[in-house]
Amino acid sequence: MVSDLSANRCSIVWFRDDLRVSDNPALTAAIARDRPVVGLFVLDEESDGLRPIGAASRWWLNTSIEGLARELLRLNIPLILRRGRADAVVNDIVVAAGADAVFWNRRYGPAERAVDASLKESLTAAGIIVESHAASLLFEPWTLKPATAPYYRVFTPFWRAALGSAPPRRPLPVPKQATQGAPRLSGARLADWRLHPTSPDWSGGLEATWTPGEAGARTRLDAFLSGGIGSYATERDRPALAATSRLSPHLRFGEISPHQVWHAAASRPPGGDGDKFLSEIGWREFCWHLHYHLPDLAGRAFNPRFEAFPWRSDPAALTAWQRGETGYPIIDAGMRELWHTGWMHNRVRMLTASFLAKTLMIDWRLGEAWFWDTLVDADPANNPAGWQWVAGCGADAAPYFRIFNPVLQAEKFDPDGAYIRRWVPALRAAPGKTVHRPQAPSSAGLLDAETGYAPPIVDLQVARQRALAAFKAL
Repeated sequence: MVSDLSANRCSIVWFRDDLRVSDNPALTAAIARDRPVVGLFVLDEESDGLRPIGAASRWWLNTSIEGLARELLRLNIPLILRRGRADAVVNDIVVAAGADAVFWNRRYGPAERAVDASLKESLTAAGIIVESHAASLLFEPWTLKPATAPYYRVFTPFWRAALGSAPPRRPLPVPKQATQGAPRLSGARLADWRLHPTSPDWSGGLEATWTPGEAGARTRLDAFLSGGIGSYATERDRPALAATSRLSPHLRFGEISPHQVWHAAASRPPGGDGDKFLSEIGWREFCWHLHYHLPDLAGRAFNPRFEAFPWRSDPAALTAWQRGETGYPIIDAGMRELWHTGWMHNRVRMLTASFLAKTLMIDWRLGEAWFWDTLVDADPANNPAGWQWVAGCGADAAPYFRIFNPVLQAEKFDPDGAYIRRWVPALRAAPGKTVHRPQAPSSAGLLDAETGYAPPIVDLQVARQRALAAFKAL
C-alpha cells in the first residue's frame, strides 16, 4: 500500500494497449497538469485471468515499445519498464516517483477491468488521484444497450444504434512537452524480456512485412486512404490485392486510435467504399461489446448448445492445417502467409477457420489458440469472436449450413491463382485454373517433382455431410 503523497507533484501515465502519443487522452491529461510525467509499461503475465500474448504479438510489442520510448523522450517523459503483477508494480512506482496522480486509458476485458478497479480503489484510498479515460473504442461498451436485453447479440442493430448515437469525438493532437524534472527511476531492459525470438529467430518475414509503431501506423493509414479505400468495397475480398488497410495490428496495440482512423476515413467523399470500411471498424466495436459482457469469449461458446458438439480429435489433421499441408491450395496459402508474415487476409481467415471447425470438425478453440500465437494482430475480442462466428456458435454467427468450399471460394476470390502461387511454391507453374484443383485428373503432371504438393487430407463432400449431420443433431 502506498503512503500519503499529497505533497508530491509527479504524474504517472500507465501505458497498456495504447502505445502512442497522439490522441492519447491519459497522456494529454497528465501533461496538462504542468508537472513532471513518468511513463510506465508493465509486462503483466501474473495477474489473475490475464491472457499472455502470443509469440508474434511479443515480437510486435518489442518494436512498438522502442518506438513509444523515443516519442515520449521528445516530450520530456521517460518510459519505465517493469515486469510483474500490475497492482504491485504501479504502487511501487508511485512511491519511487513521488507521484500524486496516475493516469491510464480504459481496458474492457473482464480480467483487465478487475485489475484496474482494484488498483484504482487502493490508490484513491491512499490519496492518489486516479483518472481513467476512453481511448481504445469509439463507443464505450455500456453506452449501447437494446431495450429488451443487457447487450446486443447481432451486429446490424448494434451498428445502427452506434451510428444513431453521438458521433465519435475528434482525435487529440500530440500534446505539448511535459514539465521537466521527472525523477530518475530504475527499470527493466527491454532486451531482458526476450520478446524478440531467438534460437531460432523466425521473425524475418515479419520484419520484412511490418513497421510496428505509431509512425508505421500513420504511414499505413495514409497509404490506404490515398489508394486502397477507393476500391475497398469491391476488392477487399481478393487476397492477392493490396485492397485492405492492414491497420489491425496497429489498432490492436493502440499505435493508432479508432478515432483517428474513423475521422480520417469519414473525411473523404461519402460513398459505398468508405462506408463499408467504417462498418469494419464497427465490427471491431461489436466484438469488444461482446467481450465486455462475456468474460470467457475465447474459452466458452456463446451458444451453450455447442458445449455438447462432438468435436473430433485428429492431431494429424490439426498439424496439417497449421503447417499449410491440407492439400487445398487456398487453405495452405493462407496458413503459410500467416506463418511467414504474422497476418492473413480476412477472407482467407474465414476459409481457414471454416475448414478447421466445420470441414475437419476440430474444436474452434484450438484454431483460435493457434491464431492467438501466430497473428501480430491477435486481439482479445476480435480473434475469439471471429472464430465463434465462423464455427456457428457465436453471436450473430454464420448459420451451421454455411460451410465454405475452399475450391469454389478460391476460384471466386483468387480467380487467376496469384495468391496461391505466391504462397505455395509447388503450384507456381500450375497452368490456368488448375492451380485450384491440382489433384484433379486433368492436372496430372503439374506437381513439382522436388517440392511436391500434399494430396487432400479430407474429401469435401464427405466432410460436409458429416458436419451437417452433427450440426443438425444439436
